[in-house]
Amino acid sequence: MKFATLKSQSPDGTLVMLSRDLSTAVSIADIAPTLQYALENWTQCQALFQECYDALNAGRRKDALSLESVQFDAPLPRSWQWLDGSCFLNHGHLMQKAFHLDPIEDADKYPLMYQGAGDNFSGPEDDIVVADATHGADFEGEFAVITGDVEMGATPAEAAQAIRLVVMLNDISYRGLAPREMKTGFGFVQAKGATAFAPIAVTPDELGEHWRDNRAHLTMQITRNGVPFGHPHGREMHFGFDQLIAHAALTRTLQAGTVIGSGTVSNKDPDVGQACISELRAKELIAHGAPQTSFLQHGEVVALKATDNSGSSVFGEICQYVKVENKHV
Repeated sequence: MKFATLKSQSPDGTLVMLSRDLSTAVSIADIAPTLQYALENWTQCQALFQECYDALNAGRRKDALSLESVQFDAPLPRSWQWLDGSCFLNHGHLMQKAFHLDPIEDADKYPLMYQGAGDNFSGPEDDIVVADATHGADFEGEFAVITGDVEMGATPAEAAQAIRLVVMLNDISYRGLAPREMKTGFGFVQAKGATAFAPIAVTPDELGEHWRDNRAHLTMQITRNGVPFGHPHGREMHFGFDQLIAHAALTRTLQAGTVIGSGTVSNKDPDVGQACISELRAKELIAHGAPQTSFLQHGEVVALKATDNSGSSVFGEICQYVKVENKHV
């Protein structure tokens, strides 16, 4: 099944279901007014969701809307908890080599994870608003899952059963602010902007062969100002989402609506490019002794989508305009 949230006067938007071919949508507010409600009542709603999805795909819903007439928000506009991992080890290895950093002990055994701000996610076409260009604004293409309730101490197998939806996101980072916060040993606060999401959230079964080992086997396609920037694949994710969920739930329960990210998609093959500016700058530093690519500036446009083996877009597109603006200065 495929879900999306339309912008409305409510901060949680209005939940809709999309057809498999992404041609039409239908409101399912009579079943679940918001995605958060759906996640909290998944067992009770699931059969009704499936009945609606089957009818929509069969063309039996006369109230179906054209997607050209709607404005999407993030599928889950705000979340109880946003936990982001760093599960593509190639990204970390490049950072360590470029900046002469010591390897993080046991990073291949225990997932790296921090808790971000889930109170105000951005929609797929919302501007990237940057307070100061010197903060070093960067994009990061990631995959993520949204969970149901997860019990404390859940095993990876149990955690996998709690995966309700798979999504794609653009995690905004401020590279000029991150080093100081990293040195404190605490998590990021200033170094992270509002995370933007592609419009469509899909159930794992909808991905078919592209969902294996609790990983999204999809290609992340990124452009910067219309120019191809990278097309790394999700297959090299070191920890699966089942392991990430179990890691987060070791000492606490996770509430339905928890979002868990993969970290920047990154591959060993240099020909696939990259999913963030920082990784490209690290490659330039290694090759030339200095980075050559600038971070995001006012007026730029960043676009991301994930494609399957046939080249079809799975989650829809994130396309964001960069706006350097600080109303409080």
